[in-house]
Amino acid sequence: MEAKAQASINKYAADISSIKAAEERISPYAYKTPVLSSETLNSISGRKLYFKCECFQKGGAFKFRGACNAVFSLTDDEAAKGVVTHSSGNHAAALSLAAKLRGIPAHIVIPKNAPKCKVENVMRYGGQIIWSEANVQSREEVAAKVLQDTGAVLIHPYNDGRIISGQGTISLELLEQVPHIDTIIIPVSGGGLISGVALAAKSINPAIRILAAEPKGADDAARSKAAGSIVTLPETKTIADGLRAFLGSLTWPVIRDLVDDIITVDDQEIVEAMRLCYEILKVAIEPSGAIGLAAVLSNSFRNNPAWNDCKNIGIILSGGNVDLDVLWESINKRVREQD
Repeated sequence: MEAKAQASINKYAADISSIKAAEERISPYAYKTPVLSSETLNSISGRKLYFKCECFQKGGAFKFRGACNAVFSLTDDEAAKGVVTHSSGNHAAALSLAAKLRGIPAHIVIPKNAPKCKVENVMRYGGQIIWSEANVQSREEVAAKVLQDTGAVLIHPYNDGRIISGQGTISLELLEQVPHIDTIIIPVSGGGLISGVALAAKSINPAIRILAAEPKGADDAARSKAAGSIVTLPETKTIADGLRAFLGSLTWPVIRDLVDDIITVDDQEIVEAMRLCYEILKVAIEPSGAIGLAAVLSNSFRNNPAWNDCKNIGIILSGGNVDLDVLWESINKRVREQD
């Protein structure tokens, strides 16, 4: 049975060999992020939860793993003219940092509605910003023009085997840190993260359950899974700005075959999960990073008998790049009122 599962996994854009190679390639640069737990959150959820803190990764999100693997996979000739991507924030910053570490230019196409804190990260790491309209078509068109003008290499945010392999290194670490995990819950957007995590985890333990967490206002993955083919939405509406992309041709087959279920939650559930992470874990995360906890606490998960035996759950806190201007303004307003 295990041999059959491994043979199946080998047909995708990444596999356990490429993921282990990525781990070796990025090890001089990427952090091995910690796993946190909380008896309070265990009590609230009725499970044992293990939080893989990718919010502590370089660049503040898991994206650095894939970007670093992609950049350092390039030959010197390929790297000479730099790299190009389009991203709403975390991949943009991650690629800028990886390119800076290699000493090559990074041309970053960013939509005009990207969070301020994520744009500032790109600037901090030396990325050259080119603005696009706030839709995928505009992002891709602008990126294509930059490619033509510069001759740089496109590093797609998720639909790239090198990216998927880099993200899969999370599973190698997590299952070494907490070997008895029986379930992993991962945010899903374009699918690079969950594809890498699923491929590595299922290779190590074919019985492990892989669950995706997705906002109800951007539930294309859940609809795709139900339809058996990629479904895109005319628009997305969610506070989780990092979860508004659609599945890619390389990520969809992994999600179709290896993801056991997709749990959708509303924005209020995401905000409540964020609050719990701040108050109990003492970890600052963005909405996209909180969605795994939101899924575990949701009624759809709690009341589904299929998941009753999910007792030891790994949750990927995917990023911590949240715009805190509103929070600071609220605190400053209170201080001014007390004066």
